[in-house]
Amino acid sequence: MSKTDYLEANLINHVLRGIAFPVPLASYVALFTTAPSEGGGGVEVSGGSYSRQQAIWTAPAGGSTSNTMDILFPVATAVWGTVTSFALMDAIVGGNMLYYANLNAPRFIQINDQLKFPVGQLILTED
Repeated sequence: MSKTDYLEANLINHVLRGIAFPVPLASYVALFTTAPSEGGGGVEVSGGSYSRQQAIWTAPAGGSTSNTMDILFPVATAVWGTVTSFALMDAIVGGNMLYYANLNAPRFIQINDQLKFPVGQLILTED
């Protein structure tokens, strides 16, 4: 996963300049049909029972962490389109994008589909 400009600036300010960083209380996985970038953006899925899902992370080891539980999105009640990317957000609605990545294989979500990231599938590594 790549860091967004928002997260990079806040980490630099916090670590090197002593400026407090508002640490998120939780992180939420958001799905996108158009990929976000370092500056954020992208087109997040909306409607059809879609909602961001909270992710819980393992303690870091060797500079990496992964999701500790399945991340299970609601059953789609409308077509969500082709999900190409995901991002970690600091709020369940709105908020700031922290990290983003493309899916290994885009997935078309139609009515009655349910997207799941199994335990350990999302791996975040700090270089």
